[in-house]
Amino acid sequence: MVDPAADALSLPEDWPAHPDLSLALNRMGSFDWDLDTGLMHMDEAALDVFQTDVTEYDGRPESLAPRVPPSESIRLDGMVAQALKSGGTHYGAYFRIRARDGNLRWTHTQGFIRRDETGRPRRIIGIVRDATHELAESTARREVDDERRRQTSVVESTTAALAHARTVQDVIDVLKDSHGLEHLGATSVVMGLLEAGRIHLVADGPEGSFVPGTRHTRVDEQYPMSEVVRTLAPRFIESPDDFAGSYPVLWPHISGLGITSAAYLPLIAQARPIGALGLLYSDKDGFSPEDRNVLVALGSSIAQSLQRAMLFEQEHDLAEGLQQAMLPRRIPEVPGAQIAVRYRSARLGRDIGGDWYDIIPLPGGRVGAVIGDVQGHDTHAAAVMGQLRIVLRAYAAEGHTPATVMARASSFLHELDTDRFATCTYLEADLATGVVQVVRAGHVDLLLRDTDGGCRRVPVEGGMPLGLSAEFGRLDYPVGILELDPGQALLLYTDGLVEQPGTDLDEGMQWLTALVRNGPDDIQDLADHMCDVVDGRGGDDDIAVLLLRRKGGYTPQAGGRLQQHVAQSDPEALISARHMIRAAVRAWGAGDRADEIELVADELITNALLHTDGGAIVTLRMLAGHERRLRVEVEDRSSALPRRREAGPAGVSGRGLLLVDRLTDVWGVDSRGSGKCVWCEFALSGRAEIPWTSAIDTVPADIPRP
Repeated sequence: MVDPAADALSLPEDWPAHPDLSLALNRMGSFDWDLDTGLMHMDEAALDVFQTDVTEYDGRPESLAPRVPPSESIRLDGMVAQALKSGGTHYGAYFRIRARDGNLRWTHTQGFIRRDETGRPRRIIGIVRDATHELAESTARREVDDERRRQTSVVESTTAALAHARTVQDVIDVLKDSHGLEHLGATSVVMGLLEAGRIHLVADGPEGSFVPGTRHTRVDEQYPMSEVVRTLAPRFIESPDDFAGSYPVLWPHISGLGITSAAYLPLIAQARPIGALGLLYSDKDGFSPEDRNVLVALGSSIAQSLQRAMLFEQEHDLAEGLQQAMLPRRIPEVPGAQIAVRYRSARLGRDIGGDWYDIIPLPGGRVGAVIGDVQGHDTHAAAVMGQLRIVLRAYAAEGHTPATVMARASSFLHELDTDRFATCTYLEADLATGVVQVVRAGHVDLLLRDTDGGCRRVPVEGGMPLGLSAEFGRLDYPVGILELDPGQALLLYTDGLVEQPGTDLDEGMQWLTALVRNGPDDIQDLADHMCDVVDGRGGDDDIAVLLLRRKGGYTPQAGGRLQQHVAQSDPEALISARHMIRAAVRAWGAGDRADEIELVADELITNALLHTDGGAIVTLRMLAGHERRLRVEVEDRSSALPRRREAGPAGVSGRGLLLVDRLTDVWGVDSRGSGKCVWCEFALSGRAEIPWTSAIDTVPADIPRP
């Protein structure tokens, strides 16, 4: 039987007496291992591989122990045993031997197992050779490949990080913090932007490297960044001598920093230079072609990101400037109130929102407060916001009721050449009485902070957003009435304050309520605290905040006025009107005439709702003059004048005008265009003596509290 292993080696039967010269010519040694006796014959070339003299080898493998480390010997023995046991015909392995100088060298062996007719292994014949050079070349190739992959990875990872950079500072931070630059071996980075023919240094090098007078340099000066901007070609500085000879003005200032080389790259975007980048090295001598290619590619990626960031900042500044110009320049001083407003824009390029706030001083110690948000995040949203703020302020200043103000603002927005809508909350507060009328157009609920720091959500029935209510013909906005005690504060805000990724609106409201409850007492500090927390949390939406706190000790003044619309089929509005009247007459010091005023006002409102086709507008005002007089006005859409009637048999109707005549000092009827106004006046003596909180304490049980 012919052994294929022997054929594969082309060894004669009487080997090793006549060794194959081709092995020696290929710097290989051979061995013949007799498994029965355990002796292993090794020719002279094989012993040379092991750096073992003939006199040191006694024919037993154990004689090679000084040259084969124990770990390698165990590994080889295991491999041979496995081949013998499994019935294999050959094996091969790379292993290390210790040379005479103590260094480890790689060796390769390949053995062929010869078995008898029963399959029992009898001999192993094979070769050994020095593989140090072979593996060194392979390792070098792997290292080169690994280096290329690493450099490519550096460019890719840096480019990926730059994709999230929105500002110039973001780009600088990525470059300074990027592990990619560490992998490239750069000690630090410097960067300059081209501005009006000068290079503005925006990123310094290592600490202490700034050279006075180089914050702004001309393109024609002898500096490396100036050169690459001027020539549009990279400049690779190979050594300190190269640096000193090429830039004698700069080098003396940085020679003590240990810089051994540097790479300066022009930052080119859309075929024009926008700046220059410098990478400084402290342990690198020269740049290989691969290094240069990688750095040029990196410079191109940085230039694109930098141009995007510069465009972002320009557009954001333009949009933010537009929005800021349309917000109130200053908040007026309002007697009887403390007011705090804040605005934070989202850093999303042009994506400026239409958030706004406004404070509107009104006659008679009243104040209007507005918070709103126009749909969209662009300059168009900011422009619509500006127009809407102006018209809403104008309608409020004209004296319209809060519901009318909101309805007219909705109609105005609907008539604009825009597809935008807006959410909004408008409130009108009488700071003498504490009565607050609130109208909500699709906006988030406001919050009320108590004097003890407690905070609660104030649900107010709302209408559709501005613009949409006009489009769908639903311009009736319900008015909510609440009372604000001295020291209490109302918080109006846009949804960016409570919207968080992964949470719903209710969770956001609970979070905000807790934040306000645990915040500072001063409303200015509280406003700052909320914005700081939101800034730390991050977000992608604009935020507007308005805090209105009622001061204590504010006395009513002549000219005070409260007004509310009462729809004919809206019992809640009638209850709210009665609530407003009760709070006003007590806060204005009506004294023992309070019940009379409430009774007469209720009678006039009821008559208007029963005997006319539309609703009524009830107005209470304090008249200026030498005596304190309170005037009640009820307007309706009917031109028919009221008349006295005899009481019916049951005596339950027909007494309305009789009550008005008996209880008031003077009353009358005025024509008002298509309708009329029934009015009456009451003389009040003295000043208000009822505590401010009594207005809430005396609210009937059937009137809902805020």
